Amino acid sequence: MPDRYDLAVVGAGILGLGHAAAAMERGLKVVVVDRATAITGATVRNFGHVGTTMQAGEGRDYAERARELWLRYAPRAGFWLRQTGTLMVAHAEDELAVLSESVPGQLLDGEAVRHRVPVPGAIGGAFLPRDLQVDPREAAPRLADYLSRRGVDFRWRTTALGVEPGMLHTSRGEISASAIVFAVNFDVDHLFPGIAEEHGIIRCGLDMMLADGVGLGVPLLTGSSLLRYSAFAGTPSVARLRDRLHAEQPELIARDVNQMYTERPDGTLVVGDTHYRDVTVTPFQDEAAFELLERRARELFGRSELRIRQRWQGVYASAPRDFLRAAPMDGVRVVSVTTGIGMTTGLGLAESVVSDLFG
Repeated sequence: MPDRYDLAVVGAGILGLGHAAAAMERGLKVVVVDRATAITGATVRNFGHVGTTMQAGEGRDYAERARELWLRYAPRAGFWLRQTGTLMVAHAEDELAVLSESVPGQLLDGEAVRHRVPVPGAIGGAFLPRDLQVDPREAAPRLADYLSRRGVDFRWRTTALGVEPGMLHTSRGEISASAIVFAVNFDVDHLFPGIAEEHGIIRCGLDMMLADGVGLGVPLLTGSSLLRYSAFAGTPSVARLRDRLHAEQPELIARDVNQMYTERPDGTLVVGDTHYRDVTVTPFQDEAAFELLERRARELFGRSELRIRQRWQGVYASAPRDFLRAAPMDGVRVVSVTTGIGMTTGLGLAESVVSDLFG
């Protein structure tokens, strides 16, 4: 007879772990299946930035709940978390205008910004106090270990091959479960190509780097970041900012750069990031993209050189809508964050899905 669970989760990224955690808190019997031997996807390849304040609408609801859950699980699972907030740095008047129109936090003049972070060219900015930071390479693995200690079963190196109501077929046999959730990031099309096509889900590749630190005590975002997040999308000045960046910084726009930075607990600096999209993203990374990211970082921090330690490619699901919640059959859900804000919203989205499944 197959093993019997209340919930089977396919995918051990932050969204999958969020489903497992929410079900565990309800006293349910849970199993997590992942084809890898460890967490190696988008969950560990990002900035570790929990940008609650920069979301709006449905995303803000998930983000607010996710923030509470990050604060709950950090001491329980023993992973590093800082309630640092976020610093948005402005270098032009239109960037300041967007910040003032969105009123997401405390507006700062140039002197106040330069006092907080080593950005000599800043003319102003905003401090968003509610945002959090975790170490992306530590947080999810520690959370998985905690869930395992609390009774969640993990089946590593196990591939989901198919599903029917009440039954998950895997490379290591059948798993019987009242509810089954697929939280597989961009790989929705592997088992559910129709859902992927219906919702326009493709893959977004990212170029990122790790460098020697510059002394940041807070996640740092720049003018290009104002074009990316829903809290700024409806401001009157965002179109003017977009037009200026297209005219003055075409390479930044062509590579769809979100120029932002976080420093990990060991003092190293996460530098990013470019974006490129396709149904299947190329694995071949353009050195010119890394040169652009390095040059922009040196210019921002006023440094003649920046020692690069690592380079990598991130990949996440991308779609016209921010979230995928599909129900292909009774008791089966396909869930993904499709705009690159999984660390910010994933735990909240997962809890909502579990509530829908189990009441």
